[in-house]
Amino acid sequence: MGGILKNWRMLGAVLFATVIIGGAFVLARGAATPPTAQASAESALLAAIASRDSDSDGLADWEEALYGTDPHDSDTRELGMTDGEAVAQGLIIPKAIADVPGVDGSGGTVVDPDLPPAPDENTLTAAFAKNVFTLYLDRLQANGGQLADQDLADIANEALGQLGSTITAAPPFKKAQDIQVKGSGADAMRAWAASVEAVMRANTANASASELTYLKRVVEDGDTGAAAHIASIAKAYRMSAAGIAALTVPQELARDALMLVNALARHAEVTNDLSRVDDDPLVTMIALQAYPQVTVNLVDAFIAVERDFRTAGVTLAPGEPGASVVNLVADIAAEQEAAGAD
Repeated sequence: MGGILKNWRMLGAVLFATVIIGGAFVLARGAATPPTAQASAESALLAAIASRDSDSDGLADWEEALYGTDPHDSDTRELGMTDGEAVAQGLIIPKAIADVPGVDGSGGTVVDPDLPPAPDENTLTAAFAKNVFTLYLDRLQANGGQLADQDLADIANEALGQLGSTITAAPPFKKAQDIQVKGSGADAMRAWAASVEAVMRANTANASASELTYLKRVVEDGDTGAAAHIASIAKAYRMSAAGIAALTVPQELARDALMLVNALARHAEVTNDLSRVDDDPLVTMIALQAYPQVTVNLVDAFIAVERDFRTAGVTLAPGEPGASVVNLVADIAAEQEAAGAD
């Protein structure tokens, strides 16, 4: 038993190193890997989530799903010790091996025969934990009960590969045939920009900071209420995408208006997954890997819209209806440049 548990903890370390360094989850979602500099904040949060231990019991929140323990209760089984200590002593074993012959707690180990289900058992985190341990046991049996570090690395890579095959890239929110294209010219373009601006203002999130800032508050400060703000931001993205998709689009903007709608919708999906850090940390880790690229895609969509207006010779002065949409990226760049000068 001691060897199994020791190897499992080693496997967990290898697994998370693979997640953070290898970026396999990005590939699973079909997102291109962004430049390293752009992903620095996300990488730091990934590392924090991988090692997050909400109840300071020696078990990372992700591991709690495997053992069927509560990530917010340091002594889930009321054994008079932390869950981490109980696991180290073999008093709590992974739920997935409770019925495995030969791993039943013999040799003085006390095992609860009625292990409760892992919290949020239908989450990706719980399913992945069970899958990893199944692979681990199969490899352990095939190798006569002995596993080397390379074996653990191979298990981690296989588990990540299987996860990638089960996660399909999200389809576009809208297709070209879903967008109503009508009219053209400066007036039509101005009217569209004004309508987009109105949609986005009507769907402002109940938040005063970015989704990553709120996620950092959840992970590092234990501010569970911050997750609701992340969900609010995701809803704003989603409702904006739906509202813009319902607008009539001038011919000059048809392609890039669709690009903007899908970029907003995809950003909404990823942002909403960030809000699930407490109940499904693996989903949040996947979202963090995808976040830099979906942000780049959204910025690119606004740049494309601005280029369409410039190509058509249509300009919108500051304060004019729709100007904040057309000039969004340029305005942000100017603000950053001014801040840098100060």
